[in-house]
Amino acid sequence: MIDWQPSASLEALRARARLYTQIRMFFAGREVLEIEAPVMGAAAVTDPFIDSVSAQCGGRTFYLQTSPEFAMKRLLAAGAGAIYSLGKVFRNGECGRKHNPEFTLLEWYRPGWNDRQLMSEVADLLTGLMPGLSVSYLSYRQWFQNSLGIDPHTASVKTLAALARERITIEAEDEDRDFWLDLLVTHVLETSLGDGLTFVYDYPRSQAALARLGVDDQGETVARRFEAFIGGMELANGYWELTDAQEQRRRFAADQTRRRALELPIYPCDEKLVAALAHGLPDSAGVALGVDRLLMCLTGAPHIRDVLAFDAGQL
Repeated sequence: MIDWQPSASLEALRARARLYTQIRMFFAGREVLEIEAPVMGAAAVTDPFIDSVSAQCGGRTFYLQTSPEFAMKRLLAAGAGAIYSLGKVFRNGECGRKHNPEFTLLEWYRPGWNDRQLMSEVADLLTGLMPGLSVSYLSYRQWFQNSLGIDPHTASVKTLAALARERITIEAEDEDRDFWLDLLVTHVLETSLGDGLTFVYDYPRSQAALARLGVDDQGETVARRFEAFIGGMELANGYWELTDAQEQRRRFAADQTRRRALELPIYPCDEKLVAALAHGLPDSAGVALGVDRLLMCLTGAPHIRDVLAFDAGQL
């Protein structure tokens, strides 16, 4: 017998519709323009930890976008001003309680803002949706010091590996420091966060991705990047955006080198993004927020399939 029923309840579908209306009202009240970014692109993300879904069309290979970021930055460079996108994105191989290969992402950009200002707006959106939600802020350094008693920016790879092995059963040998930092975050530190909204900011410079670098209050060079968590679940990832075209090209090349070392697929870089940066990207802050995870928080759903009309298993 074929199971044709939807994954989510009708009440969950109504909750999604209400949430979309609330999001659009929030941005309309702040005069942020909704744009529709293309779902398909000729280039793909180079991040070694994100895999794209490919599609054939008219004899060409395209990629279903993992984020509308590159297209939105081209719009920013063209003078679009403050913009947001609410739509589908795709990531290959991501399945689980908090992951589905097709999911909904809310992404927005604020020209003239930095990451600190954008954290405040993320808090405004989320506390408006969840009245009474507590909000706290801590640096990446404070996060590690509070839970593990170390400075993640200066601790040796040997120290990080030893801490991870004390707490996590894992077979790993010659891994770099970011591997051990990420492992400690996902398996130890995220579980230490309370039920409220927590912003973690000033990530290690090696984890800048598309964020610019800055100097923190202890003189350490850090990535001007933040992540937002509710109840230990990562909900949003934001940057004070990199605007340097040559640095962006260098980071793309570094990503490709890492992908080759890991024997991962090599995707074409987005040269049009680099050209847009060279033309002039306004000083901006941007953030991507997982809408399906937000719905899980709003409805108390234990699994992402409970808020999707049809998850990957029902297609």
